[in-house]
Amino acid sequence: MVTAIRPAAGKAPTHMIEAAEPPERYARGWHCLGLAADYKDGKPHSLNIFGTRLVAFQGESGKVHILDAWCPHMGADLGLGEVKGDSVVCRFHGWHWGGDGKCTEIPYCKRIPPKARVRSWPTCEENHLLFVWNDPEGAEPPAEQEIPRITQAFSEEWSEWHIVKWDIGTNCRELVDNQADMSHFTPVHGSENVVYFANIFEGHKATQVMVGKNERLGGPNAYLTTIATYFGPAYHITHMFGEAQGVPIESILLNSHVPVDQNRFELRFGVMVKKIPGMDDAACNDMIKQYVDLTCKAFSEDVEIWHNKVRVDNPLLCEGDGPILQLREWYDQFYTDRDQIPAKRSERRVVEIDQGLEQKPPLEHVFES
Repeated sequence: MVTAIRPAAGKAPTHMIEAAEPPERYARGWHCLGLAADYKDGKPHSLNIFGTRLVAFQGESGKVHILDAWCPHMGADLGLGEVKGDSVVCRFHGWHWGGDGKCTEIPYCKRIPPKARVRSWPTCEENHLLFVWNDPEGAEPPAEQEIPRITQAFSEEWSEWHIVKWDIGTNCRELVDNQADMSHFTPVHGSENVVYFANIFEGHKATQVMVGKNERLGGPNAYLTTIATYFGPAYHITHMFGEAQGVPIESILLNSHVPVDQNRFELRFGVMVKKIPGMDDAACNDMIKQYVDLTCKAFSEDVEIWHNKVRVDNPLLCEGDGPILQLREWYDQFYTDRDQIPAKRSERRVVEIDQGLEQKPPLEHVFES
């Protein structure tokens, strides 16, 4: 609990910061683990996430599997083992664990114990990215929450993903708050003004639509326009329209986090840029690199803030802050048992802050038009 010192008697009242401990469970939903290709080298990969250790590996079937990493035989880390066939083999005693979590072989024993099984985590691949599904209730991912396909990720007209990873020392709610935080764009990112800002809350999706002046990414004479959607609690995609060196630039940003524990998370930030028609490859690659660097720098300005702030459950808000409390209400559903989520949470709600923009962007979730 974080509190402020109470004022002396007769002094003006002071807002007292309140902050309960973060929830014990981790959010229900898909979490992005970066490029799928990074896990397809025939080796086991240790993952310290969701308050435990997991192991990811690609078996001979081609699918990337994720299991609990602690071998139930004698507690060794399966991430230290090797991949054989469609199983990961424990380095300690050689027990084989299949992608479904079942023990498939014990080299010195013919009878496999009936309880020889570890937890297998649902995975999927989309947009060249690997995802793992977390659900404290143990349910399978529903079809309506499938990761939407981004056709640009498979187009020769676009660059590949450029992804960086940060380790952030706070609870992941501090990151998610940005989806509704209109007022931080000027002091943190140097935007001159934000002329339009809207949020859409609908089921497992929350979208931010923003139009404003930002000379670094939008150019000196054009607006920077972004449409950014959370698909669940942790996978966030932005479609951004800006300008660089007088040339219109279209880009797609990945902003996805995975909790390590309740006070720390991994953040993967990715950028994909549309190539400029008619520009030679060398010049185009140089432009893309410069734009990626600018975008990463802009996002890293948030990272410094997250590293140096406290959790606040009762923020002292004012007009122009954006619908932060509505966002947190939406976000709470991922920490609530399914049968306890109010039906109204699936209804579409829109909050707009319009400073006089003549031509507004469409109010829709990204890549769903």
